[in-house]
Order: sequence, then C-alpha cells, then structure tokens
Amino acid sequence: MTLTNNDFKIDVTSEIGTLRTLLIHSPDSGLGKVVPSKAQDWLFEDIVHLDTMRKNEYDHYVKLLLYFLDPDKIRGKLQQIENDGDRLFFKPDNSGFHASNKVIEIQTLLAEILQQDDIREKLAASVCAIESCNYRLQQQLIETDPIELAKIFISGSLNTEEMIFAPIPNLIFSRDIGIAVNNYMLLNKPAKKARFRETLLARYIFFNHPLFASYRNNILEIPETAQHFLRPGEDNLEKTTLEGGDVMMVSPQHLIIGCSERTSISGANEAIKLLFEHNVVKKVTIVKIPHKRDYMHIDTVFTQVKRDTWVLLRSLAVADAPLEEQEPISWFADKKQKDKAEIVQFEKDEKPRLFGCIEDLLADISENDLQSGSKTKFIYSGNNSFPFDAREQWTDSCNLLALKEGVVLGYDRNDKTVDAFKQNGFEVIRVNDLLQKFETGELDPQKMKDTLILMPSAELSRARGGFHCMSMPLLRDKVI
Repeated sequence: MTLTNNDFKIDVTSEIGTLRTLLIHSPDSGLGKVVPSKAQDWLFEDIVHLDTMRKNEYDHYVKLLLYFLDPDKIRGKLQQIENDGDRLFFKPDNSGFHASNKVIEIQTLLAEILQQDDIREKLAASVCAIESCNYRLQQQLIETDPIELAKIFISGSLNTEEMIFAPIPNLIFSRDIGIAVNNYMLLNKPAKKARFRETLLARYIFFNHPLFASYRNNILEIPETAQHFLRPGEDNLEKTTLEGGDVMMVSPQHLIIGCSERTSISGANEAIKLLFEHNVVKKVTIVKIPHKRDYMHIDTVFTQVKRDTWVLLRSLAVADAPLEEQEPISWFADKKQKDKAEIVQFEKDEKPRLFGCIEDLLADISENDLQSGSKTKFIYSGNNSFPFDAREQWTDSCNLLALKEGVVLGYDRNDKTVDAFKQNGFEVIRVNDLLQKFETGELDPQKMKDTLILMPSAELSRARGGFHCMSMPLLRDKVI
C-alpha cells in the first residue's frame, strides 16, 4: 500500500518553525558491516555497534518525533513498543511498522516506487552501473521483491549476508540528500563517491513517488559546469558539489549555503543561479569555512535554537581582536586569516555585502530577517572553555534539530555545552524521562518551551553527525 497524505505539503521557511513533516532513515544492517579499513572512505569516523545504535539511541529519536509530529501512532503504546525485543514498530518491511506519513521513512518510499516495473528496471540498471555489477546480477535484482530490493539497494547485501556492493551508511543523515527551500526541493551533488548511490535513490524517489507528484516542477537539481569532463585528474578540487548540511533556510527569503570540505564554490554558484532564476529566494549568503574534517558542513559549526538564539563554535564564529602592534609577533602574523570564515551575501541585481564574522551574520538574520526585537544570544560549544569547545564540537554540540522554536535535540555527552544552555535559561531533560512524561500526560509536547532534550549518543556520535544531519524537514510552520 503506497504511503499517502492528503494534507502533504513541502514548505520550509525557517530552521525553527514547528516541525510538521520530515524524512528520516533509521540505521539499517549496512551500518553494522562497515569495516575499519573502509570506515573513513565511507565517511564514518569509526565502526559502530548496530544494536546499541538502534535500540538504545536512534529508536528514542523516532519515538520522540512521533510524539511531536504524529502522536496517534505512539500514544498509549509506549510500553508495548519498548517491550518488543524484535523492534517491529521500527522496521519498515514489517506489518507492525509505524508507517507515519509525518515521520516518513526513506526506505518505505523506495520500496513503494519499486513496485512499478519500469522504475524497478531503470533503477536496478542505474545502481548496477555505478556499482559495476555484472548483467546476471542486474537481472536477478530486477526480479527481486520490491520490499527486499529496497533493503538491498540501501544495505548492499543479498539475503542480509552476502554483500554485493558497499553499504550507504550515511543515508541516516537524510538532510544531506536534499533541502526544502520554501516549496521547492534542492537536491544535492555529493562530494564523495560513498554517497553517489543514496543521491541516485533520492532522485528516483522525489521524481516518481506520488507523494511528491504536485512538486515535480519544483525539484531543482544542481548541474555540472560546462565541459566539466575536460578537467584534468579524477579528484579535481573544482568539481561542482553541494550537500544539505551546508544549506540552511533561515527566513522565507534568505538561504545560507556553506562552502566547506563537502560543498564547493562551484556548487554554491550553480545553486544560487538556479534559486534566483526560479525566484525561490531573494537573498543567499555564502559562508566559506576552512576545509577541515573537524567542520565538514556549516551545521557542525552553528545551528539555530530560537529566533534570537544560536549555538555555535566561538573560535570559528567571531573576529579575532587585532594583535598589539608592540608585540614582535604582530609583524610576522599571517594576515590572511586562513582558518576563519569568509562571508558574502548576494541579492539578485544588487551589490554583494560582506560580513566580518559568523556572529555578525547570525545577529543580522535574527534582528532584521526574523525581527526578533532583542539582542541576539549565542550559546557556545563547550561553554567556550578550552579544550571542551573543540572536543564537544567534534561530537556535534552545534548540530541541533529544532522541533519547534526553543525546543531542540542534542547529544547527552556534551556536558559543558549543556551547562551553557542551563546558564541561558533552558530546561534540560533526558529523552527517556521525557517520553514517560509524554505517555502519562504529565507533559504536553505542544506546550514545551526553551528545552534542550538530551539523546544518548555513544554510537551515533561515531558517525560524525547530529540530529540536524539526521533530518530532512519538509514542512514547518511559519515563524510569526
């Protein structure tokens, strides 16, 4: 049965409006097959323990999302769900799956489009082409049941055991494959080969699933630059790449695009041309950060908490005070600030505007774009204390998902950042306690304010991504 939603809309105008619909992908068996020799090639920092990641960590995320977005799917069933050792509620190939049309599982959408014979043949051929499979295997895949085939395309394994191509473990970071910009979808162009298959699957889903039928003319794909095939070498730095972790919809007419380890200047340039050509937004700001694994995407450096509040890594976000000219070192210091952000804002047919640092840009968004009416507040990674600022940024202290304005999800391991939230007037609660309070009615998700929800993270944090990465918002309420 194909997932339907008569009220389905794509409309995201901010990072903090109340979340109504999103795409996610729960950890699949492929994550449990990442080997040490390939972990970094597959963009994982370490190998993970799959059962712990699922049962003790990600499953809580799914339950929490359902209480906020689709409570009828979970309210009154929490104890039964938590006592089910087989986790049927979380498995999209099982009849007991929650099948929410608000918390939408990518694997479900993939299985549903594979029911169509022509799509199954085309996608099997495309996957086999990029994975260098032989012809007989391609025919075998075409004849495979759609539900099973969706699992194979994602996990890389036949019959759960025989690996026929690499897994795509980064699919849990669903934001990177596409971003909703107002009522358009901007699809990505990944920087690393490890993500090519997930991008292919996403394109087929968005262009072929009936859920997105009325938005097909609003799907934007980043083109390559002309004659890109003439570039020398296999790994040219000038290739056109763009990933969703580098794209933030901060106000109805303002998009931020980061240029980072994963998103190139060329990719940002092509995106801006597309967005302006289709009149999707009026203003795009480029934030160029150092090409370091530490940062990866701009959402590992800052995310929004409230219209007047952001969490960020201070060492990368503020302008350095000038060195005293009397000190000898000042005559030899590098004036180019190679490890600082460069920020340029573009408006159609207007002269570009420069910002001195990330904090200045974020304050301008809060106070002018969002009309916050108050001085912008910054909550710093590690409470801006060395060495915890860098340690906790590495484990995604700045990569938070807003379920509604002021209610955000983060990892429980970032203790100093938690202290910073408390000092800024936020309540802090662990997800297990919160779920029980939702179930008993002691707390109402819709009435929560200024709260940091702490999620267990021993295994999830090994993958180098937080809950901002693990979400693709499709519908948020407008910030009024």
